[in-house]
Amino acid sequence: MQLPYLSAPVTCASICEPNRMEECPLPAENLRFGIFLAPFHALDQDPTQLFQRDLALITRFDELGFDEAWIGEHHSGGFETIGAPELFIAAAAERTSRIRLGTGVKSLPYHHPFILADTMVQLDHMTRGRAMFGVGPGALPSDAHQLGIDPRDTRRMMEEALDVIVPLLRGGRVSAETDWFTVRDACLQLTSYTKPNMEMAVTTIRSPAGAVVAGKHGMGLLSLGGVSDDALKAYAANWEICEQTARDHNQTVDRRGFRIAIFMHLADTRAQAVADLAYGFDKWVGYTQTVLPFGPIPEGTADPLPFVMETGRAVIGTPDDAIREIERAQIGSGGFGMVLLMAHDWADPEATARSYELFARHVIPHFQDRSEGRRVSYDFAKAHRPNFVATAREGLDDANRHYGPGKKGD
Repeated sequence: MQLPYLSAPVTCASICEPNRMEECPLPAENLRFGIFLAPFHALDQDPTQLFQRDLALITRFDELGFDEAWIGEHHSGGFETIGAPELFIAAAAERTSRIRLGTGVKSLPYHHPFILADTMVQLDHMTRGRAMFGVGPGALPSDAHQLGIDPRDTRRMMEEALDVIVPLLRGGRVSAETDWFTVRDACLQLTSYTKPNMEMAVTTIRSPAGAVVAGKHGMGLLSLGGVSDDALKAYAANWEICEQTARDHNQTVDRRGFRIAIFMHLADTRAQAVADLAYGFDKWVGYTQTVLPFGPIPEGTADPLPFVMETGRAVIGTPDDAIREIERAQIGSGGFGMVLLMAHDWADPEATARSYELFARHVIPHFQDRSEGRRVSYDFAKAHRPNFVATAREGLDDANRHYGPGKKGD
């Protein structure tokens, strides 16, 4: 029925722009957002309190509407203080309601694959399907050294472990023997809560090794090499390798499972964002140059802060800067499904919290547009306001005539 104060029937076509008809109803959400919590904490902070602070951070990300959190595993170096991400995830799951929680990553050469598969299936049940299983060969040679493992063997060991873990997660029975583990007629007593198994991803920086493993098993990619031009070219090439390897092994991969981590700190102005980093940026730089085997800042770099900003190794600025760099990264990489903010203590806790809130308030809505219906409703009401006002006034006049002094009404 056509209402008397409208010049034409109300239809989707009359409200939406003609070239946006395919977006009605509301557009689907594509790009997703999360955090990668290595974590990075300077040596002058109390480790006991850091666990609680990191748990509070995940809780806040859940409240802000972020989609995922990935938790690292490290055993040396002093900065990256979580040695058992699955324990952290179990605690975080009790404090949150919707955010998905992943190991970022479990270093497979450090664990017997049967025990690890059993642990992750239990976590899959305890989180009711919110757990994700990120895997890698191990990032710190100092970790491998303490376990008597030659770092040159870790990628091979990761692949050998996955050849056992993947079928175990899917309910298979496996026998295998290598130079570092044996499984004999092994089968998990619990089947996975998530069918056929929880989502899995393998870490990569720029080497194609992770892309090959991901393609072989139909897993996602966790790319931790930043968004410099060289990194983006490597990501694009690695994703092609991942897709080809998947085809060779009758697997499928999806860019929605392609995650790229970015160092970022935001403030209301770029000058404020730079000033905030006086708190802890230099401590992080020291760790990357003296402990990490392949840090993002070459030794001898005269001024690390301008270097990371100018080369795309970090986004330090405003929400507009973040939007621009994410869009550039999408183009340069060929497209990915999730941005992961690398957690750090470059700024003090208050400024860091402000950065995350600015991101949630201004950056996420730019990509996950949930307000299209609101804009349509606003524009419609605005365009027809004269008619609405005139009709409302006529109704008011009618009421006054009908119910005014001396009138009894119906």
